[in-house]
Amino acid sequence: MRVLKKTIRLKIRFSEVDAMRIVWHGAYAKYFEDAREAFGSEFQLGYDLIAENGFYAPLVDFSIQYKQPLRYGMCPEITIVYKATEAAKIVFEYEIRNPEDNSLMTTGRSVQVFMDGDYQLVWSTPEFYEEWKKRWGQSST
Repeated sequence: MRVLKKTIRLKIRFSEVDAMRIVWHGAYAKYFEDAREAFGSEFQLGYDLIAENGFYAPLVDFSIQYKQPLRYGMCPEITIVYKATEAAKIVFEYEIRNPEDNSLMTTGRSVQVFMDGDYQLVWSTPEFYEEWKKRWGQSST
């Protein structure tokens, strides 16, 4: 199966750090979201596509493992990797690395499910998403 991944560079802004000049834990959600949007642009799986097909894709699981602190002024790279699954959900894994020495700073994972226009959980994979998985070599069918 083809590995789908995207790497972007972040710039740690002063507004994202605390009094110790390290990134406040809540900023990581934004970094992961920035990576998801970049992935969506690269692989045509943006939120517009999901909405145009009558669905929402809320986060239901979000985890972060802090390895080393990100500090004000750093420009780390975040890599997002799509994890194929047979379930009706979108799973990503993340790594944030310091490009100066390639050291691992943070890892994470997110899971999104599908809801229909009435905000009801969708248990089977939407047709547009199954087509997307086939187009990008992520389907076992």
